[in-house]
Amino acid sequence: MSRTAHRAMVMVAAVLVATTFVAATPRPGVAQTARHGTVDTLTFWSQSLGTHKRALVWLPPSYASQPARRFPSVYYLHGMWGSETDWTKQGHLDATLDSLTAAGLPEFLVVMPDGDDGWYTTWNRLPDMSACRSSFKPRAGEASADTYCVPWPHYDDYIAHDLVSAIDARYRTVPQRAQRAIAGLSMGGYGAVALALQYPEVFRAAASHSGVVSPAYTGANPFDGVSRYAQSVEALRAKWGDRKWPSMSAAFGSDTAGWFAREPARMAQHLVAAGARDIPAIFLDCGTEDGLIDQSRSLRSELTRLGLSPAYAEWPGKHDWAYWRVHARESLVWIGRQLSGM
Repeated sequence: MSRTAHRAMVMVAAVLVATTFVAATPRPGVAQTARHGTVDTLTFWSQSLGTHKRALVWLPPSYASQPARRFPSVYYLHGMWGSETDWTKQGHLDATLDSLTAAGLPEFLVVMPDGDDGWYTTWNRLPDMSACRSSFKPRAGEASADTYCVPWPHYDDYIAHDLVSAIDARYRTVPQRAQRAIAGLSMGGYGAVALALQYPEVFRAAASHSGVVSPAYTGANPFDGVSRYAQSVEALRAKWGDRKWPSMSAAFGSDTAGWFAREPARMAQHLVAAGARDIPAIFLDCGTEDGLIDQSRSLRSELTRLGLSPAYAEWPGKHDWAYWRVHARESLVWIGRQLSGM
């Protein structure tokens, strides 16, 4: 496929998806003065990590006023070097939820957990606890060495089992796969898609904003229709650089086998090959000026080849909060449609 043809295809796809969202997004008219949701803090023990962790939980306006009602739950994951407060402090997700809910978005809980720099997967090797503690730098008091330096880095089980169980036990959720979704940005975009494909019995849908959704991708830029992956660990290290390599190699492994096993495209392939009936719905978006965009294009191509139909969009923007603040509303509306069966 030529570069011109690919660009034209992407622009058409983005227009179609954006048009769908505009049509489906509740019209913001009247009631920007309606009731607001509240943000609660949950601290709980994670057996999978061997430490206490924390999550912020946005409770919709009706949660307090309708005490007999149960609500769907949606999990929003932060990116690398982030924390559980990113989505509210930098992303203003609570304000976006207030606006959309006032305009008619179906109500659901939104859970924003602390994921460290764990890549939301079971690490390929155990961490050096002593080295982690000595190099740990506090993040505005939001984490400590005790909670960040975990002895058992099973970050996938932590989210899909420990956190989901803690949320369902503490809050009035609908504890069913059909009423549960997950989303995230960058590292969290990887986590959202990978966790949904790894635990399709837990999550109905997954959305990725600017996600690292193909960590081993080393194909053409722009994407030329062929998904190519690194053939050596040296190629992977050169791609990601010295700053990201320590956490990525710990999580994904120091050889290509560990990386390929954690590729979302491979996970989807295994589900299709096994004849899975309930493969999660997938939403992907990325900014056109984002260096990660070809990973979203590649994963979209791979999922389509498998007979799946991911929702997909590209909008102007970079890999930053200016982009995510604007476009989080698209994933929220899309998730609302998935959970309500629209």
